[in-house]
Amino acid sequence: MEPSDIVLAAERVSKAFGGVQVLFSVDFQLRRGEVHALMGENGAGKSTLVKILSGFEQPSSGQVLLDGQPVRLPPDGRAEALGIAIIHQEFNLAEHLTVTESMFLGREVTRFGVLDRRAMRRATRAALDQLGAKVDENAVIGSLPVAARQMVEIAKAISRRTRVVIMDEPTAVLTRAETDVLFAQIRRLKAEGTSFIFVSHKLDEVMALSDRITILRDGQWIKTAEASEMTGERIAQAMVGRELSSLFPPKREPDVDGPLALEVRGVSTGYVKGASFQLRRGEVMGFAGLIGSGRTELMEAIVGLRPREGQVLVDGIALAPDLGRAMAAGVAYLTKDRKGRGLLLGSGMTVNLTLQSLAAHARWGWLSARSEAAALERARRRFDIRVRDPRVVAGRMSGGNQQKLLLAKVMERNPQVILIDEPTRGIDVGTKQQIYNFIAALAAEGAAVVVVSSEMPEVIGLCTKVAVMREGRIVGQLEGDAINETEIMRYAAGLKTAA
Repeated sequence: MEPSDIVLAAERVSKAFGGVQVLFSVDFQLRRGEVHALMGENGAGKSTLVKILSGFEQPSSGQVLLDGQPVRLPPDGRAEALGIAIIHQEFNLAEHLTVTESMFLGREVTRFGVLDRRAMRRATRAALDQLGAKVDENAVIGSLPVAARQMVEIAKAISRRTRVVIMDEPTAVLTRAETDVLFAQIRRLKAEGTSFIFVSHKLDEVMALSDRITILRDGQWIKTAEASEMTGERIAQAMVGRELSSLFPPKREPDVDGPLALEVRGVSTGYVKGASFQLRRGEVMGFAGLIGSGRTELMEAIVGLRPREGQVLVDGIALAPDLGRAMAAGVAYLTKDRKGRGLLLGSGMTVNLTLQSLAAHARWGWLSARSEAAALERARRRFDIRVRDPRVVAGRMSGGNQQKLLLAKVMERNPQVILIDEPTRGIDVGTKQQIYNFIAALAAEGAAVVVVSSEMPEVIGLCTKVAVMREGRIVGQLEGDAINETEIMRYAAGLKTAA
């Protein structure tokens, strides 16, 4: 490889946060016009490395090279002026701005000294249309669903004709069709000389898109290889340092005569119409469907985050549409938006404080102030939260550790009905296996669990019963051998409906 082929590189880069070392002398090279996948378990150091390569963090030692020359990249996204853009795993959009304003923030178009809003709207529309994104360019970011925000992030990055695009889990909330359009655009830009760093836990996507793969483990470089020389099994083994014999735990069939933990009768809330289902103790029930099918809206209605019609019963007792009463009745909801609504990452709270925040609710009997230290130790032990220093800001933790921290926080109340929305979004294969075992263990202990997931293998591998939603309605409920990809897709695509 000629030195002139390397557009961006890390040379013996190390990084520590508050004395805690997270990267150890890592080397990384990005060729011109290639897609280079960066893989590893959550906590392996991937996000830290890409933040260094985009200027959002500075290395504690080592150096970054741009076109073969050492460079100190400017912070806070200003490396875009040098042709380096990043699509963040947790969105970096100003929620009070419109889509157009966000797309052109810091590079506004003017005409005769006045903002040319019409030209910016036109360019925004063109960028979104190129991705097939049906997003209103005049919509306020805060009003958009998660998948739409991700499409805006992607359009913003690739529309700027940058030399390097860093993508941190760009497809985590996208449909298969949206992912295919994105990949087509990546291949087009790659052919024109744009280079991509692709951080993803989806092995099939990595194998389909990447030219080379670099694997990190525990903050250290493990391997760089041509994608053609790797297999999914080899990648997974290098990531976790062990063989993954079985990703999913054995399914435990619930007692069909056991007590009903949750009954939903004809629930409607705006988009969702007439949803009904039953869930027994010890059961794991999946909710499948395309993005926008109404699954999250239904879960939020059940726990009282949305007004609703119809009935929700917990242990046979009708539940008012109120979050506090749902929690008091033993219902817990793990949101898929762990940044904005789950862990409040923008607040700068540490791991300690995230768990200690439950003490503020002691008057409801959740957790006494005296048990804060015990809560942290219990969470670390039960959910294998890997953090070297509990004083670290939760927002600096890996996505997998954030998800486990959110699970630990919710489980401190010992709920008996648990609704989990996208439990493994942006999480590596090793941590996925842990989350799946946690879910199976909760069911074995008698909890009733609902898993909302856009990953078909997750729904099929975990659940003994699956409801499929389409356009706000439950169109099918599957059990036994009927829980397979073909049947689920028939219902999700509208090719089949319940008799």
